[in-house]
Amino acid sequence: MSVDVVTFGCRLNAFESEVIAREAERAGLTDTIVINSCAVTNEAVAQARQSIRRLKRERPGARIVVTGCAAQTQAQTFAEMAEVDRVVGNDDKMRGETWRATRAALDVGGSEKIAVADIMAVREMAPHLLQGFAKGLPRVFVPVQNGCDHRCTFCIIPYGRGNSRSVPMGAVVDQVRALAERGYAEIVLTGVDLTSYGADLPGAPKLGMLTKQVLRHVPEVKRLRISSIDSIEVDRDLLDVIAADARLMPHLHLSLQSGDDLILKRMKRRHSRKDAVAFCAQVRRLRPDIALGADIIAGFPTESEAMFMRSQELVEECGLTFLHVFPYSPRPGTPAARMPQVRGEAIKQRARRLRATGEAALQRRLVSETGSTRQVLIESATQGRTEHFLPVAINGEVPGVVLTLAIIGHDGTRLISNCHRPA
Repeated sequence: MSVDVVTFGCRLNAFESEVIAREAERAGLTDTIVINSCAVTNEAVAQARQSIRRLKRERPGARIVVTGCAAQTQAQTFAEMAEVDRVVGNDDKMRGETWRATRAALDVGGSEKIAVADIMAVREMAPHLLQGFAKGLPRVFVPVQNGCDHRCTFCIIPYGRGNSRSVPMGAVVDQVRALAERGYAEIVLTGVDLTSYGADLPGAPKLGMLTKQVLRHVPEVKRLRISSIDSIEVDRDLLDVIAADARLMPHLHLSLQSGDDLILKRMKRRHSRKDAVAFCAQVRRLRPDIALGADIIAGFPTESEAMFMRSQELVEECGLTFLHVFPYSPRPGTPAARMPQVRGEAIKQRARRLRATGEAALQRRLVSETGSTRQVLIESATQGRTEHFLPVAINGEVPGVVLTLAIIGHDGTRLISNCHRPA
């Protein structure tokens, strides 16, 4: 048995796990499990630790290496686990020499467990060209940016990812072309702070220009998505693409976090409630059928009931379809962890209410889809996704193809279709 990579967290980690698997196997590692961890919440770290213990029980002879954001920010915590053989830094995990050194260290045994460098010293993002993904996923991710220069008071991720850095446009185009030519129907441009793309590159190109270049130079791309964005940083070129190119899918996920201006200020966000509402109205004018999603934190320190209600009301004011609700989780070392905290039960209750609001919004969108015809990417034998990222119940289709489906209803969580033909 060679190398198994267990991935937690974001889409960027999903791509990086493919690189890890390739480089670790090239280095000759055998019978090794790599945990590519996430640090966004306390729960994410706890899940990684639980997984490590379970995997060691299931495969007692396997060696366990931990990397990712949680390994970068809490290296000692993982090194102290008896089940863990090595802790590798978040930038180091992308380098072949790291995995050769890891193999040597594991073969010798007894050496220093921690191999984590200073992430803040990293200034460039090396492109990694992948011809395909090992798991044969119908939707694949292309990292174009890493790190973050902002310091939101609740967020530990800059300390796990470092400062913002971008992949040159030519390298992004090459990666997208390679994947499109291999038959991947849908490609997602992703990053930690995606709309900061290009600030560190010559000429400071922005995400909109990158998106235009990808669509212009890779006509083979059937469906292009962009992952979570900061609406206050969206540039004119990106708005133009949203309005004019049908290959950019009509679905955006926004990092909104709250609907209350004082909480946004305490979070050190750079937009106001008014900015968020205005942006959503603008993109809906440009692309009337667009589906919008958002991240919202429930129970941020000092949040009152009235402040929380402004987040609830934002769902309708922005016309959101998808809601990703985070119950606030204090991350050690962040300013928000030192602010007056909301009671744990109140946080849970607000998160439940916010999720119910999100479910109701999704229900309304599902109802509105009846009678439409959609291009559906088949993800598995039982589910596909429309252009708007709405789930569709599927029965026995082949993953990776795009089908034209007539929507006849929904089952409460997914759309239902009948007659279909290859797109």
